[in-house]
Amino acid sequence: MARPARAVVRAGMTALKKYQKIEATGLWRETPAAQRREVVVAFGDASLVLSDPRTGTALTHWSLPAVTRLNGSDTPALYAPDAGGDETLELDDPTLVGAIETVRAALAAGRPRPGRLRAAIVAGVLAALAVAAVVWLPDALVRQTAGMVPPATRAEIGRLALADLTRLTGLPCAAPLGVQAAARLTDRLFAPGPEQILILRDGLRPAAHLPGGLILLSRGLVDAPDGPDVAAGFALAEAARARAADPLVPLLRHAGPLATLRLFTTGSLPAATLAGYAELLLSRPLAPLPAETLLADFAAAGVPSAPFAYALDPTGETVLDLIEADPLRDRTPAPLLPDGDWISLQTICQGG
Repeated sequence: MARPARAVVRAGMTALKKYQKIEATGLWRETPAAQRREVVVAFGDASLVLSDPRTGTALTHWSLPAVTRLNGSDTPALYAPDAGGDETLELDDPTLVGAIETVRAALAAGRPRPGRLRAAIVAGVLAALAVAAVVWLPDALVRQTAGMVPPATRAEIGRLALADLTRLTGLPCAAPLGVQAAARLTDRLFAPGPEQILILRDGLRPAAHLPGGLILLSRGLVDAPDGPDVAAGFALAEAARARAADPLVPLLRHAGPLATLRLFTTGSLPAATLAGYAELLLSRPLAPLPAETLLADFAAAGVPSAPFAYALDPTGETVLDLIEADPLRDRTPAPLLPDGDWISLQTICQGG
């Protein structure tokens, strides 16, 4: 017979000592075909010892942790040395039966519980999945959703974000002639794209952008006396930033996973979920752009890059690439706007 592991045996030693002197007679069948035989049953070292009552010779030892009761709570109790053993032992002494059951229960309590281990493993896996859901899933959902939002919905979300922004900046400047001039500058730089240049009176330093092609410029950029080149440069830079990093992504992160899921499933984003995004937008520094990207955009739009560069750094030290490689450095560019439109753009915040 296989011996139990000592770690398991120790779990029942306290109970075992209590019953080590108990003995009783029982009926032992060595094989299913054998006749039942009277034996003396006593506790040994974590085992049941079955002996010949006439000679006292031990006939067999049963490991207590492996002993199996075959007939539940019926009497007389019927035991086997293990679940698949051929031997059986019939006992009707209540004291001995109670002792065996007590010791077996104590030993069973000390056994490892595979079910508990599995439960612990499952709980650990679920916890890991929960962490992944918190850390990874929202961002994946944001990017997946942002990638499938159609232009019309992007434009609507951009207008919702602009409505939140106007709490801090006021409404976009809207003097009629100035609005027309801003539209002409937009067409000059971006047609036939979706971009729209808006001039904000307060709070914006110096530019920003929102989903749907909204390019936001501060009033100070159109107050410059030397023409629209600086304002145009900032507009081109914001459009480049919008291409480099989808502006819908940070907005959806702010809105949260539930709002993003609603946008993913229904195509709509509640305006209330954008509350407070304006503060985030205005506090975020302008993302740097490679000089090569800016120079290519300025060349394509026919806009000199040097005025924009000096607006960023009046010393020119940190923007030498934009100054020295100005695509229009050696030629006189065509005006971005007629003088009348430029004057109208400069007064866009007056009376509107």
